[in-house]
Amino acid sequence: MSTTQSERLRGLLEPLVAARDLDLEEIEVTPAGKRRVLRIVVDSDEGVQLDECAELSREASQVLDDSDVMGGAPYTLEVTSPGADRALTELRHYRRAVGRLIKAQLHEGGELVARIIAVDDAGLDLEVPGVKGRKPTARRLSFDEIAKARVELEFNRKADKADKRDAQHDEKIDENKEEA
Repeated sequence: MSTTQSERLRGLLEPLVAARDLDLEEIEVTPAGKRRVLRIVVDSDEGVQLDECAELSREASQVLDDSDVMGGAPYTLEVTSPGADRALTELRHYRRAVGRLIKAQLHEGGELVARIIAVDDAGLDLEVPGVKGRKPTARRLSFDEIAKARVELEFNRKADKADKRDAQHDEKIDENKEEA
């Protein structure tokens, strides 16, 4: 996609996305046979619902049809949220991943797998899982130490003690409500 087309698409679509309190993460035009695919990736702190994508798709389609930015060749429009394995490249991506496990490739070599505990403008507070029964350790990682990072998918995450205590507390509150 040419820079000019990219800039024009961003100029057309960013106001639509912002009006829905979403972030425009990516615009991508790729060939798909005789057609092209225009993929618009949006996100927010609360995540993106399917209905929001559908409504934004209808609005974007109308705006694109009313402009000449895509030219005369046919294309397919996709509005989607980022995949679970997308790269963490912006401060907001790290903030949205608090509590999640990440894998970071470090500039000085090696990689680190750890859970994000907190994020600020300078970097991350992490909990590095213990190995062979050892307790997890805390680590501070500045953004300039990170070459690239992604969220690690966890299919069988074990709830930590705080999660269990919160669940037990919620159950007791529910029991007290039923008794009242």
